[in-house]
Amino acid sequence: MNIAPQTLFSIAGFPVTNTVFVTLIVDVIILLIVFSVAKALAVRPGRFQNAVEAVVNYFYSATKEIAGDRASFIYPWVLSFFIFIAVANLIEFIPGFESIRVFTQASAGLDERGIPLFRVATSDLNLTLALAVISVIMSHFYSIKYTGIKAYVGRFISFKMFGFFIIVGMIELMSELVKFITFSFRLFGNIFAGDVALAVTKYFFVMASFEIFVAVIQAFVFATLTMAFTTMLTEKSH
Repeated sequence: MNIAPQTLFSIAGFPVTNTVFVTLIVDVIILLIVFSVAKALAVRPGRFQNAVEAVVNYFYSATKEIAGDRASFIYPWVLSFFIFIAVANLIEFIPGFESIRVFTQASAGLDERGIPLFRVATSDLNLTLALAVISVIMSHFYSIKYTGIKAYVGRFISFKMFGFFIIVGMIELMSELVKFITFSFRLFGNIFAGDVALAVTKYFFVMASFEIFVAVIQAFVFATLTMAFTTMLTEKSH
């Protein structure tokens, strides 16, 4: 299995890879879930509505407990990350997901079997890095909006004991930059490694069960870390 996704075709010079194609499918699936839940809302909910409400209520309660009144703007991001990543991870367990192969101009001469039409989106470092960038930028945006620009800058620079605090500020800044790596590579590494393991293992059903667990856990971890980091950055100094 290649580390880089394979290009299916190009639009105005923009390469559409099999992971981009699957990302669009994931978006459609999420929209269908949202519309289905909205249409099927009932006083006596069925199993599907109960499952969705359980996920929604859990993340709202967890965010409310940690962030208090800030949950109103943190919670939608946390839930969105969880749902998108969970669906993107779990879609690969649809039978035959990666067995459909196509021949493209870009794949000519590379593999006589063609290239996979579908590939799990989160096995593409471009996507996981994009999610990390969105998460980090969002947390800093709300930090400025909620605490004010002075308090935000004060996290990194202080003119009291300037020499000491400039070092502390640089460490704080480095920790924020490291988030891009920890967010993106954790998700990418786990999902890509799982794909490889499924491809080579004899014990498919055992590994598949384990990978389903990992797929959901990775979505939970990403969402929870986003919640924690945003909560910390929006805390007002007393």
